[in-house]
Amino acid sequence: MKGRITINKELCKGCGYCIMACAKKLISFDKNFNAMGYHPAMPVNIDKCNGCELCAIVCPDIAIEVWRK
Repeated sequence: MKGRITINKELCKGCGYCIMACAKKLISFDKNFNAMGYHPAMPVNIDKCNGCELCAIVCPDIAIEVWRK
């Protein structure tokens, strides 16, 4: 099963929970700041995402959406 994630950078506070939860290491911190002054999370290598939703489950800011194909 393939998955796809999107991260709302303006909602993200850069806690890093999603980065720790992703077993495939497909999320990292953006080098740029968002409007709140945080380095938000951003997806990388999203073609390898399996849609497990662990990143969205642990996100306290509800900034991550996951779709499965």
